[in-house]
Amino acid sequence: MDDQRRRKLTFFTIGLIFLLSGIEYAVILPTIWRYLQTLDAPPYFLGLGLSAFSFSGLLTGPLFGLISDKTRTTKKIILFANCFEIVGNFMYFMGYSKWLLLSSRLVAGIGTGAGSSIFSFLTRNTVPEDRSTVFAAVMACRQAGLLIGPAFNIFLRLCDFQLGPFIVNKFTAPGIFMCGLWLLLQLVVLLMYWDFPEPASRGSREDKQQQEDGEDEEDENDENDEVRPLVHPHELTGSYGTVSIPPPRIPTVANGNLPRRSPSPPEQSHSSPFKRFSARREFLREEVVVLLTAQFITLFNQTALETMVTPLTQKFFNFGELENSIMYCVCGVEVIAGFVFVRWLSRRVAERVVLAIGLILCNISCVWCLIFLANPQGGFPWQLAEFIIGVFLQVLGLPFVAVAQVSLFSKITAEKTQGFSQGVRRSIGGLATILGPLWAGGLTSNLYVMLGVMMALLALLTIMMAFSYERLVERPIVEHADDSEE
Repeated sequence: MDDQRRRKLTFFTIGLIFLLSGIEYAVILPTIWRYLQTLDAPPYFLGLGLSAFSFSGLLTGPLFGLISDKTRTTKKIILFANCFEIVGNFMYFMGYSKWLLLSSRLVAGIGTGAGSSIFSFLTRNTVPEDRSTVFAAVMACRQAGLLIGPAFNIFLRLCDFQLGPFIVNKFTAPGIFMCGLWLLLQLVVLLMYWDFPEPASRGSREDKQQQEDGEDEEDENDENDEVRPLVHPHELTGSYGTVSIPPPRIPTVANGNLPRRSPSPPEQSHSSPFKRFSARREFLREEVVVLLTAQFITLFNQTALETMVTPLTQKFFNFGELENSIMYCVCGVEVIAGFVFVRWLSRRVAERVVLAIGLILCNISCVWCLIFLANPQGGFPWQLAEFIIGVFLQVLGLPFVAVAQVSLFSKITAEKTQGFSQGVRRSIGGLATILGPLWAGGLTSNLYVMLGVMMALLALLTIMMAFSYERLVERPIVEHADDSEE
């Protein structure tokens, strides 16, 4: 099999991983509350179960990212993480007690930590100008899973039979169904995923990249992990694959890496990427703080609104399970369309422009909800129209913010420690997905307070971005080297 085909299959497998994560969320979330009720669980167990999944992912994300940075491998991490998904979903299927169900979500959440390693892999194997399009495609796969998931529930809710000592019904079926899908994914990863580049190929490529004008020996030792991009500039032609071309004399490399005069000694090429790493210098820079704040606030507001929507539709419109499922499907279609548009737009404008557009849409949505939904006036058709517009605006802004902040974050943090950095970013997002539902769940009867705080957080983020707008650009690798010498 040629190298080009392997790269296409690898990217396809990454898409499948995110697709399954979306399906799992959409299949389990609609039934978990009723499932807990059959096990005599108190109401607070719903919040515990949802938070446990995010909590374990919050802890394991940086750990898996750290391992991928040190080993420069992702395949083994994915296979290892998927084992937790398999075990966790089987525990969910067993469902003997509320504590086993809670533990199942805690175990399954460990598998989500591999996402930091995957984003690190994509960062190392894409050039900056194409990174937004690649991230948008990957994120759209998860949204597609959220859209497909409810369709699986149509037949899962009909299950009613015995499987050995276990009962398969509409509550336990999602667990064994997802267990089977994650098992199939293990086989797909084994057969269709490759780590690029392998250690031997890195050395051979570096041997061909000798330059007349050199850099000092210290910079040469620090930056020795050049990789072959998974996606070359301007080569995304409708598919997610790449076209193999001979490397130019002065190659375009991710994160602004400059070509080196001569290869580093073999023993140095495998030196720890954290040899001169400083968390303070890496994460306490103005632009990094802004993007991490954007990650937290947007996910906090998103999960808070998701928690608020169902009680509101029941209170004002008497929506049932069918109406809510249709609403979520329509939102899923809108989000996927948004990611497709962002993928197109990111080729034409800078990521900070995309981020600014997303924040404007989110602010408009929050103001709209604060005015029209906190204290709805008028009859049924007007209330429904106001609700639809508010949800539409909120969902519309998500792809802009999500893609822009992930892509920018990968460009302003060091490539060599990208796995750990992405793990930190995802952990902050995990913290937001824990706190968002807790905040909204306790204030569904006081929407002015809930939406007011969300509006204040968005205003703070907008001000932070306005002051840091000029710094939200790709950071040359030379600057990293200068920082490390301070």
